[in-house]
Amino acid sequence: MNYDVAIVGAGIVGLSTAYKLLEKDPGLNVVVLEKENRVAVHQTGRNSGVIHSGIYYRPGSYRAKNCLDGRHQLVEFCQKEGVVHDICGKIIVAVKEDELPRLQKIYERGQENGIEGIRIIDQQEIGDIEPWSAGIRAIHVPCSGIVDFVGVCRKLAARIRQAGGEIRLQTPVTSISQKNGELKIGTGKGTVNSHYLINCAGLYSDHVARSAGVRSSVQIVPFRGEYFRLVNGAADRVRGLIYPLPNPEFPFLGVHFTRMALGGVECGPNAVFAFKREGYKKLSFNFRETIETVNFPGFWRLARQHWRMGLDEYHRSFSRNAFLTELQRLMPWIDTEHLEASPSGVRAMALNRDGSILDDFRFEKARQQLHVVNAPSPAATAALAVADEILRQADLY
Repeated sequence: MNYDVAIVGAGIVGLSTAYKLLEKDPGLNVVVLEKENRVAVHQTGRNSGVIHSGIYYRPGSYRAKNCLDGRHQLVEFCQKEGVVHDICGKIIVAVKEDELPRLQKIYERGQENGIEGIRIIDQQEIGDIEPWSAGIRAIHVPCSGIVDFVGVCRKLAARIRQAGGEIRLQTPVTSISQKNGELKIGTGKGTVNSHYLINCAGLYSDHVARSAGVRSSVQIVPFRGEYFRLVNGAADRVRGLIYPLPNPEFPFLGVHFTRMALGGVECGPNAVFAFKREGYKKLSFNFRETIETVNFPGFWRLARQHWRMGLDEYHRSFSRNAFLTELQRLMPWIDTEHLEASPSGVRAMALNRDGSILDDFRFEKARQQLHVVNAPSPAATAALAVADEILRQADLY
């Protein structure tokens, strides 16, 4: 079990990295180590399935650059591999007059980021695109879309294996050490030897980095996003993607309506602190992980800054009527009979010790190692471009 490169994590970023490595050097001996029994189990397989345009992100950031490039690469890959996707477009809606300055700022940022085809539309045009949506003005983003990200990962995995790479499932990484110029990667199924390691472990990226002796100032704090599915004919009233204006004081986009690539429409998510990194249920709890979070000073500084919004999010978590009220800002006709609980996801929020949110990708280098300690949204959309950046950071081509 000797490899040139070992990649930790078979989510879309880890698989894209292995795919790009083998595409550029088919002779490499590459292995992907995944603790679950299949690929794309966690963040990749539990997000809203949106192909993001890149309109929101700070110009010049990794998020902005990689989203634009990655979106084009993703769509090309889906077309070539027959993965279900649809460039259905999105509207970002202002429902009140005092939201219009923020709408204009997002539009100007989108122009600076080079997003194709965006334009500000009036109430009549909103009705032409989404007849059942409220709104006085909106940004139409025609290049946004939807995709089956799990399907993308299955195709990536097939191409990796076809190129001679290996994906070892149910193989959790437990330790990383160096000996005689080689990395010794302890797993639940013996030791893997590798010349180079790339950590794409998502929700556990900081844990994997620490196991290798990398002391990052960043810690992952999990936030659960809870969704509803539209039923009783309501899904037929959503044609594409309908988003509110994001609150600039809060690091989430707000509850929105998403037509899913494999059918149906989801609405959400909220954003509540999760007491377990893979805590997909309201009562999910892990004592050790909770203590780890509450002992991190950055968590309490974030909580002091956003405690009112945090309470509102928890209220929506336990009150369907409160969640409904938020949805009715965009779709006033929706009622509780149109909502059915849908699976939740957990987002890896990277925090600094001062409580600030790390709003861009973060790479930590060590000898013969690269750790992707933060891969925020739009990591799924941008994964193929992020993989290119990872290989540049690692000096692997």
